[in-house]
Amino acid sequence: MSNAVVNGLAGAGGGIIAQIITYPLQTVNTRQQTERIAKKSESRGGGTLVQLLEVIRSEGIGGLYSGLKPSLLGTAASQGIYYYFYQVFKNKAEAIAASNKRNGRGDGTVGILSWLLVAALAGSLNVLFTIPIWVLVTRMQTHTQAEHKILEAKKEALLREYSESGLIGSSLHDKLRELDSVKPNPYGTLHAAYEVYNEAGIKGFWKGIVPTLIMVCNPSIQFMIYETSLKYLKSKRSDKKQSSSNVTALEVFVVGAIAKLGATVTTYPLLVVKSRLQAKQEISTNNSLRYSGTMDAIVKMIHYEGLSSFYKGMSTKIVQSVFAASVLFMIKEELVKFYGMLAKKSQKILLKMSN
Repeated sequence: MSNAVVNGLAGAGGGIIAQIITYPLQTVNTRQQTERIAKKSESRGGGTLVQLLEVIRSEGIGGLYSGLKPSLLGTAASQGIYYYFYQVFKNKAEAIAASNKRNGRGDGTVGILSWLLVAALAGSLNVLFTIPIWVLVTRMQTHTQAEHKILEAKKEALLREYSESGLIGSSLHDKLRELDSVKPNPYGTLHAAYEVYNEAGIKGFWKGIVPTLIMVCNPSIQFMIYETSLKYLKSKRSDKKQSSSNVTALEVFVVGAIAKLGATVTTYPLLVVKSRLQAKQEISTNNSLRYSGTMDAIVKMIHYEGLSSFYKGMSTKIVQSVFAASVLFMIKEELVKFYGMLAKKSQKILLKMSN
């Protein structure tokens, strides 16, 4: 099995475990990002813990895991594709660096810009292949929230209608009770796919592609920090002439956390724009809350909600993504090490059998 395939499978395994552990935080964060609040309105919903408890109260534990199935598929595909191509491009970059050294150019190490390019190429291919899955995940995570907003809009319209006609009475209360008794329809992956296709056709599955492709700089920054930090740790070990230059699982966890923190803070506004474009748009008759594209979303968010709207739920995202990235890196590296040990043992057994 090639090095790229091993890294791809290890990345997929680490990604799935990290996703399951941190998914409730991701659900709350997506809802925070897609919440529309005008500049002068008071922020609703409280902090992360309050919102977690609110979801459990109104939807049960299952509400925190809306869209988990396609999310796990997306995580496995994303991490597998990303790590596979990352390793392919990394091997190529290292081969070029080694060739340059033989020709008297450079010291044989891959530079920071090369690491950025390697990560950007892998990230772009990953986005193009997997964004339809993440569009469905975003829809499923925000479905209950969108249904609630539609219900609130219907109530407001009903109250306005009765207020204007001056016929407020028992019939109004009956209709309001009827609206309150309506339960959200079952909403699975196929429902989400049908809804996306119904709204925008095939191109709807690539909604948010522009900010997502720009966000490729997130893993690029992350892997630049990660690879540079690991290289530094290993060189320090070599300088001290320690028996092993391998980094520990805890060191990988910490380095992964630092790398993801730097990348998340830098690119978070684009993540908010992407989530808004991918979420269900019919939450209001107000066109100011409906987006036709990336620039339209950015302009309307600034105009109607202010610059702070680009940082909604950032603290939740930092906790979720930093912890998830740390777990992913740690498990991925351990799986690669495990495969390496397994391969060596298999070779020894085969050699003994041949003798």
